[in-house]
Amino acid sequence: MEPLRSMIGKRVELELSGCKTMLHGEFIDMGSDVLVLYSNSKYIYTPIHHLQHLRLYEEWENPAMDNGPDSKIDLTNISYRKMLMNSRGIFTEIYLGGSHSLHGYVTGIMNDFFVYHSPMHQAVYIPVNHVKYLIPYPPNMTPYSLSQEHFPVQPSGVALSRTLDQQLKKLEGQLVIFDLGEHPHKKGLLKSVNDKIIQLVLAGGDDIYLHMDHVKSIHLP
Repeated sequence: MEPLRSMIGKRVELELSGCKTMLHGEFIDMGSDVLVLYSNSKYIYTPIHHLQHLRLYEEWENPAMDNGPDSKIDLTNISYRKMLMNSRGIFTEIYLGGSHSLHGYVTGIMNDFFVYHSPMHQAVYIPVNHVKYLIPYPPNMTPYSLSQEHFPVQPSGVALSRTLDQQLKKLEGQLVIFDLGEHPHKKGLLKSVNDKIIQLVLAGGDDIYLHMDHVKSIHLP
């Protein structure tokens, strides 16, 4: 990891698996499993296992970089798990790949997934391994400028299990949407979950089988 640490403090370009565009910013810190960029006055936290490449990008000129990151931000002993824990109750953007980002709040963290409350999708279950990056918003900001009285952060009514497969078992017999509904074959009636194989019944009655490791998010319609 030391060669990578030598890039800290420099302007870089990152390519992440599953991301359609490159990330550019100042590489300000890293932990054993997470990288931190500063770009356009935002901190971008990305799990290192999604890194495809990182390289110098000195030709990139960004006026927002002139002020530099806030020296009060504590990046001591940073890790992906610690980053998730610290983001609870803070308005954040989370990108899972594909075409859309989620905007809302982390409300609960379990062994291999966490719960994210979004005004557009309500409670979303997200496997920890599928987060491409997380961006905290400044204090006192809320999604879509909603007031807290219109958007209270409420926990899901479903009791949380320790693991995602156990959580999915609780949703058997209900209509579910996987991966924010981007694929027509990833929404329907959750019939069963066995050995990480999900059996889903589509609108026309056909069965389709999915492997849980390739599901990036789950929410109820």
